[in-house]
Amino acid sequence: MKSDIQIAQEAKMEPIVKVAEKIGLKDDDIELYGKYKCKISLDIYKKNKDKKDGKLILVTAINPTPAGEGKSTVTVGLGQALNKIGKNAIIALREPSLGPVFGIKGGAAGGGYAQVVPMEDINLHFTGDMHAITAANNLLAAAIDNHIHQGNTLRIDSRRILFKRVMDMNDRALRNVVVGMGGKINGFLREDGFMITVASEIMAILCMASSLSDLKERMGNILIGYNLDGNPVLAKELEVEGAMAMLMKDAIKPNLVQTLENTPAIIHGGPFANIAHGCNSIMATKMALKLADITVTEAGFGADLGAEKFLDIKCRYGELKPDAVVLVATIRALKHHGGVKKDELNIENVDALKLGVKNLEKQIENIEGYGIPVVVAINKFITDSKAEVEYLKEFCASKGVMVSETEVWEKGGEGGVDLAEKLVKVMEERPSKFKVLYDSEEAIKDKILKIAQNIYGATDVVYTNVALKQIGEIEKFNMDKLPICIAKTQYSLSDNPSLLGRPENFSITVKEVRVSNGAGFIVVLTGDIMTMPGLPKVPAANKMDINEDGSIVGLF
Repeated sequence: MKSDIQIAQEAKMEPIVKVAEKIGLKDDDIELYGKYKCKISLDIYKKNKDKKDGKLILVTAINPTPAGEGKSTVTVGLGQALNKIGKNAIIALREPSLGPVFGIKGGAAGGGYAQVVPMEDINLHFTGDMHAITAANNLLAAAIDNHIHQGNTLRIDSRRILFKRVMDMNDRALRNVVVGMGGKINGFLREDGFMITVASEIMAILCMASSLSDLKERMGNILIGYNLDGNPVLAKELEVEGAMAMLMKDAIKPNLVQTLENTPAIIHGGPFANIAHGCNSIMATKMALKLADITVTEAGFGADLGAEKFLDIKCRYGELKPDAVVLVATIRALKHHGGVKKDELNIENVDALKLGVKNLEKQIENIEGYGIPVVVAINKFITDSKAEVEYLKEFCASKGVMVSETEVWEKGGEGGVDLAEKLVKVMEERPSKFKVLYDSEEAIKDKILKIAQNIYGATDVVYTNVALKQIGEIEKFNMDKLPICIAKTQYSLSDNPSLLGRPENFSITVKEVRVSNGAGFIVVLTGDIMTMPGLPKVPAANKMDINEDGSIVGLF
């Protein structure tokens, strides 16, 4: 099989103008970024606001493992398959971050014959959205230190500054730094740190905003820290939200590209799925719903993180109603959840599959708890034995859930036709009765407990003294009536990455509670969450190169 980049470079792309025409966009509706990329005017949603929304499908997965699940690949392949069976479908994805591209995780453009293209551009600088977010974030960071240096009329407590600098690269050396060194001319000495760009609250705000004015207002509402009296200081008090919004004037517009089979794909925004809500922008999804009969989107990591945040945060703010959920699983990953080591996953082991399938069982229960019909997609591998496949199909049947073997990585849209047909059937036979898990007006602890018990299966929640103090402070300043965004490991339903499958009799420990006041949610930190990853011993960057003719090699 050819590499992803070889397949992508051999693709017969259509000019993006032609792709745009498929979804009713004219020349005046798009801004070209070369021949195969463009941005969509924000006026498009206004023009189509009275048009009925199409169907919305969320693609999510079991808890991820080193064996891989292929969620993005299934998302792209499903969009292609829906068009193959005569549906007018569009894909709405997140933008990749440069850090993982050069590190260990890879890109986010799908794989095999289910990719979005031009793959190199999408995984590298794309249309510059990440750079705009980085600049807007660091403008605010610079304004904070400059205000303190220039007299500090807001009396900002330099020991309690919450807002950090960012860059879109994995660099562990920048996690903790000291700024202001070198004497009086360079400002006041203080501890600081960098996060990766996708962990910035600016990224989360981009994905929650409904307009440019809403984006500006949300950036002004960022809690940057506290003053010497212990009161909150917001970004708008520094009077830079206008300049920040100016830097984001193009980044706020969704990007349009295509799949290998020329299916339209909107790619916009990409917040971390553990520290933030892990979904593409509300504007991109709502725009897609007006432009196509069916929109296929995804949320980061497993259903306990990505899907929960998509449903309780994104759908709440965007007033979205998902019609169906695709839950991606692989037999290899389920065997890993059953205790099989990575180097033994190719060996048939039905007993381990029976243990690991409990993770899938819990994720099915979670989705159905929201009132949404679910279809399980088995992302097929050549090593899957007949006995293993039959057991998984029988298990899903016993739960009253449709299941489909997908081969989109190898066959593109054709490999997802069965999944597409079953999804259409499910949506016709079982209308969604979507409801959120909790009321955002509830107390912070009550909201956290509902997520922990209902989604993770925890018995209770334990709080550190620091977290309790932070909750009290958030409540004191009336910032508590917001949805909850729990930051935890993606590898387990619990907050312990080593507890695989479906853990029982465990508690969740809350270490810190922060408010992303601009984005509009409360971040609850459990376990050790990394907001600035590091590079592995042998980074993916070591295998990448560019030839004299400009052709790229080694990019997946």
